Amino acid sequence: MSLGSLVFLVSLLGALGLGDPGPLEDVVIDRYYIPKICLREVQMGDFIRYHYNGTFKDGKKFDSSYDRGATVAGVVGVGRLITGMDRGLQGMCVNERRHLIVPPHLGYGSIGVAGLIPPDATLYFDVIMLDIWNKNDKLQITTLSKPERCNRTVENSDFVRYHYNGTLLDGTPFDSSYSKESTYDTYVGTGWLIKGMDQGLLGMCAGEKRSIVIPPFLAYGEKGYGTVIPPQASLVFSVLLVDFHNPKDGVFLEHLEVPASCRRKAMTGDFVRYHYNGTLMDGTLFDSSYSRNHTYDTYIGKGYIIPGMDQGLQGVCVGERRRVVVPPHLAYGENGAGDKIPGSAVLIFDVHIIDFHNPADPVEIETVHRPEGCNVTTRNRDFVRYHYNCSLLDGTKLFSSHDYEAPQEVTLGANKVIEGLNSGLLDMCVGERRVLIVPPHLGHGESGARGVPGSAVLRFEVELVSLEEGVPEGYLFVWHGEPPASLYEEMDLNKDGEIPAGEFSAFIKSQVAEGKGRLMPSSDPEKVIADMFRNQDRNQDGKITAEELKLKSDEDQEKIHEEL
Repeated sequence: MSLGSLVFLVSLLGALGLGDPGPLEDVVIDRYYIPKICLREVQMGDFIRYHYNGTFKDGKKFDSSYDRGATVAGVVGVGRLITGMDRGLQGMCVNERRHLIVPPHLGYGSIGVAGLIPPDATLYFDVIMLDIWNKNDKLQITTLSKPERCNRTVENSDFVRYHYNGTLLDGTPFDSSYSKESTYDTYVGTGWLIKGMDQGLLGMCAGEKRSIVIPPFLAYGEKGYGTVIPPQASLVFSVLLVDFHNPKDGVFLEHLEVPASCRRKAMTGDFVRYHYNGTLMDGTLFDSSYSRNHTYDTYIGKGYIIPGMDQGLQGVCVGERRRVVVPPHLAYGENGAGDKIPGSAVLIFDVHIIDFHNPADPVEIETVHRPEGCNVTTRNRDFVRYHYNCSLLDGTKLFSSHDYEAPQEVTLGANKVIEGLNSGLLDMCVGERRVLIVPPHLGHGESGARGVPGSAVLRFEVELVSLEEGVPEGYLFVWHGEPPASLYEEMDLNKDGEIPAGEFSAFIKSQVAEGKGRLMPSSDPEKVIADMFRNQDRNQDGKITAEELKLKSDEDQEKIHEEL
């Protein structure tokens, strides 16, 4: 209680029984509750809303706004209130409580109010101030928090999604989006909101929090709204902007990391493998390929993914990291998707491109080194030894011949390696080094292989170590010239009329040693010779007779080569 109040009360007590010093000259004010925070005090000309109980000295009630179930609203200091109330309400804060004693000459005087207040009555009021505003007031906006990065702010005609708590100026809640577990979604500046919210949301960033105090003439004015917002009520909104977009928005791209070397960019019809994190504009994660430990693999520009991503992946480089911001009309629209993507949500994809290819792609061959004077190059059916390193396009190492004691060995064109690698090893010189880019349809396809992801583009670094001329498909041995005229007799070394495996092997080896013919290249010549013997030993009795021995040319009538 203030000293002034004490003085007035002491005077009053004296007047009531300790010797009457005379009538009160002014209003007695007892500020029995003052809020800790008082942003504004009532001044002359302010519009106020308050509750009160009015009694006489004996405690008998003559009026109460509580009993009517409606606050009192009016302007201070313009003669619309009794003089005592005009004076007693000045300087009050919202939520302040006062006891007022109003002498008759500042109340209803010697006339009173017929049937309600007798003449010369002293009036006692218990008042709580609920709202203060002035016709010159403007919107009060306080930024509570703001994200560090803000590439764009709300403008008129934008569609916004926000959460809010709505209270009256005295803190009484009237509405909350949080209680509905759903954002409030609407256009700004098109008349769908009260004027104060239309103005208060302008310039906000996604993720920003604001306190917006709206005077009644920018809110629901004299009519109020239903039973929750009284007439002439100032409104306080605590707003969190979740996201926003404009119906005219396209996809927004942010290039986070672009490789220094980008020889090719993805286009419509390409098949792209990429990792991504998908978030809402407020940072809420709704999906991630990383959590599944598997890339997302799809064609772009063909409608297999949402339109925004179809557009957003155009022009990417292998290894690029890109942020793709997709407005809802290019994503999942008003309905959203599942329980993780709300309706009308802006989606943000942070994408890392692992690789891409086109189904029409050939093997890409880059010659790193080719020896001078190279006259002999590889062909299908040749037997080659080569070293290689195999990786994905993002640099992930898969396999290397250097992890073993010897180079890789293969007969080209014998379907022993993937088609793309076989193509990349053709027309090579011994000592030549190449880099091969093998698309999946020439590699391990959609299914992949052990250690190789499905639909993966492979990168090979290859070096040809050695080359042995091959033989035609289906052949195990060819002569360099005409075969002996009496082949069986020459092959029957001991002239006993039959050729066991040992004689057969010795004869073939002598032909090779003398340069008269060559075996199919192999790391195991003995096995090749054994296969030849088994082919000729038609009854599998361990020896070849004259009737069994036949040239392949006699069997398939091919005249290009005559061989066993």
